Amino acid sequence: MQPLEGHRTMQDHETKVDEATARSAKPAGTDDTQVNAARERFQRIYSILRGRICMLDYPPGTRLSEEALAAEFGISRTPVRRVLGWLESQGLLRSVQGVGTIVTDVEIGAFAQVYQLRMELAELVGKLSPVPPSQETIRLFHELEARGVELVARPDPRNFAQLNIDLFHALMRLTENEPLREISERLYYQTARIWLKSISHMDLAEEVAVFAREIAEIRTAVEIGDVSAAAYIRRSHISMSFVRLSNTSALR
Repeated sequence: MQPLEGHRTMQDHETKVDEATARSAKPAGTDDTQVNAARERFQRIYSILRGRICMLDYPPGTRLSEEALAAEFGISRTPVRRVLGWLESQGLLRSVQGVGTIVTDVEIGAFAQVYQLRMELAELVGKLSPVPPSQETIRLFHELEARGVELVARPDPRNFAQLNIDLFHALMRLTENEPLREISERLYYQTARIWLKSISHMDLAEEVAVFAREIAEIRTAVEIGDVSAAAYIRRSHISMSFVRLSNTSALR
């Protein structure tokens, strides 16, 4: 399942960070084409590595080698180090003296306050610079709903996780408030792995059915142009998801 096109928010911010770094460090004679290439390279590698972390291709505790990644992407270690540093600032990696850069772990108990803030931020999507859904956005939510129906018929953990990510980015299209989008994305990706890590201890079919209903409810609100209702629905489901995850963790 491929992620949605046009994921912006934090990626736009990362682009600005990398561009500023590239501009400050560029030698005489370096033009904007080279700066743009560095910016695009940063964004591409960041997105790939973040995706691997969130899909548990890099499980918690995995050591990421600058040398190996530089060889994989055909670049020097300097841009890789910059990407890893940004992922660390997002809470997805940590540096361990004498060991290297390690993928962080995720436990629902440690993210209670993050979930509380995510609930409040979800509601703010309908209040801060809401965007009337375009026909393109409405079609997008219809596509997500159809994928939800397919997932109910054939539950799959990775497809579940990818659809969750794609729904998040679709919802970010409903607000033009850039700080809200940036903070929401940062917190979302801090917690995104919890589902994949926990789903083996949960009823996958039931979780998929609940999620498919959430998408259908949000699509209905988006289709009539009620962004506030869509935001409230999302907030409610984040709350219920947190409770289910906490209950599952308590039983383990």
